[in-house]
Amino acid sequence: MKMSYFLERIRMFIKVLTLLVNTNIFLYLDYRNFLEQIIVVGPNSLFITVTTSFFISLVLSLQIVKEFLYLNAINLVSSVLVLSFIRELSPVLTSIIVIGKIGSFFTSEIATMVVTDQIDALLILGINPVYYLIAPRVFAVTLLLPILNLFSIFTSFLSSAFICFVLYLISPQLFFLSISYKFLLSDLIKSITKAVIFGLCVSIVSCVWGITAKGGSQGVGLSTTSSVIVSLLLIFILNFILSYLMFSDLTSSFEMP
Repeated sequence: MKMSYFLERIRMFIKVLTLLVNTNIFLYLDYRNFLEQIIVVGPNSLFITVTTSFFISLVLSLQIVKEFLYLNAINLVSSVLVLSFIRELSPVLTSIIVIGKIGSFFTSEIATMVVTDQIDALLILGINPVYYLIAPRVFAVTLLLPILNLFSIFTSFLSSAFICFVLYLISPQLFFLSISYKFLLSDLIKSITKAVIFGLCVSIVSCVWGITAKGGSQGVGLSTTSSVIVSLLLIFILNFILSYLMFSDLTSSFEMP
């Protein structure tokens, strides 16, 4: 029973993804709902994204910088930290925050509409739930998660520069100068691409798990928990695949010019 239910959700995921990649989707998209979802996703996630990125980068810098100083590799400190933030930490961390705060909210909201027969009411009125409920949420997350990712990267830069100066007396000028030597625009583009893919997958999972909820109020809770778990697993798996495809053949940041 559980396996068939899961397969049903997978089929729904593929169906929704197929509808969303159709260019005609923009003719049926509810733009008012889309703007409302942008407000829900953006402002509600910005503060926690910036705060979490700030302290995560503090901890990472605290552990890494002293080891590079011991190896007398101070010129590599900022480049290694920045590559870690841009390529891996910021897109994954931002996605996890969105899953916990926005994805769970989407699932519980839509699942509640299902168990209270609001979805049936939409169908009776001739309104497609995918265009009215799912598409605005998916596009809002897909659009805003890369922007949140950029905020996370910028915050991580400042946080690392701050702790390097306060604890290890590495001047901000030296820190950012080292970044300029190793920073590649292609890395930033790939990080944004990761965030777009993560946002698309996370939002679809959250909405599909909500619209396929069953079993009353208990089903709402189970669907919400399940969507968070599946979204997290999907992000970690996709991150490995994308990192392998994007970065496996790049020159090491330790290689001297």
